Amino acid sequence: MGHQHVHNEQAGDKRVWWAVVVNVVLTVVQIVGGILSGSLSLVADAIHNLSDAISMAIAYIARRIARRPASEDWTFGYVRAELIAALINYTTLIVIGLYLVYEAIFRFIEPEPIEGWTVVIIAVIALVVDAITALLTFKLSKSSMNIRAAFLHNVSDALGSVGVIVAGTLIILFDWYFIDPLITLMIAGYILWQAFSEIGGAIRILMSATPSNIDPKAVVSRSLAIPGVCGIHHLHIWPIDEHRISIEAHVVIKDEYMTRSEDIKGEIKQMLASVFSVKHATLDVESQSRECSGSKTFGH
Repeated sequence: MGHQHVHNEQAGDKRVWWAVVVNVVLTVVQIVGGILSGSLSLVADAIHNLSDAISMAIAYIARRIARRPASEDWTFGYVRAELIAALINYTTLIVIGLYLVYEAIFRFIEPEPIEGWTVVIIAVIALVVDAITALLTFKLSKSSMNIRAAFLHNVSDALGSVGVIVAGTLIILFDWYFIDPLITLMIAGYILWQAFSEIGGAIRILMSATPSNIDPKAVVSRSLAIPGVCGIHHLHIWPIDEHRISIEAHVVIKDEYMTRSEDIKGEIKQMLASVFSVKHATLDVESQSRECSGSKTFGH
């Protein structure tokens, strides 16, 4: 089982690495084509594609770092390296989106001639490469916020390529040069929408916020429903990474049930695992007669 897991991780690393390579090659082609044709949307797509290559490289490095084992200095290990990478990639998406909005508005004010056929040909090549990259990372993106951030870079770039193809075609047929910055604005809007909708998840985990799929009040009420439990305080619920949640709390037990305190702790942990999928819980027991005074249910 362990050997199979390592094999899957290595296969995933190769997919991400090839995604980096093809995006770097595509970026060079797009930049040259955009400069030669005078197309802002093609240069914008190239800049975004460069961010794809960088985001994939960041994702690849973070993925390797995250697998390092825990140590006495890093007792949780390095699992959050992937979340930091995701935050970096979402932030760069926002910066790129805002930059494209600025460039598009400026091009509306001062339009420039564009070579439509060059735009279309290079954008078609870009779309093919984007599709290949998406296929390389799609499966991995389902279970990793880090890879999902890089994947969204790629998907938005694929849509950008479609937009560039449309713009180039309309320029060839109707000389609608205004369509180039208009498509750029649409690409920028999509990039910003995706980035802002996803970045919150990475921030919540890095800030140790309560996972959105857990109701802290429900944790308290279900714990109090266990015979012998009369109070819960100093409750902390936080995500270690995307897939693991940790809980710590002080559990107040009625004096007459103190001889069963270990059994009650076991019942609470079993409830947390079965109801909330929390496998790591640290519970301190207090007797009702010696309960901490003035304690808050949540936090310190």
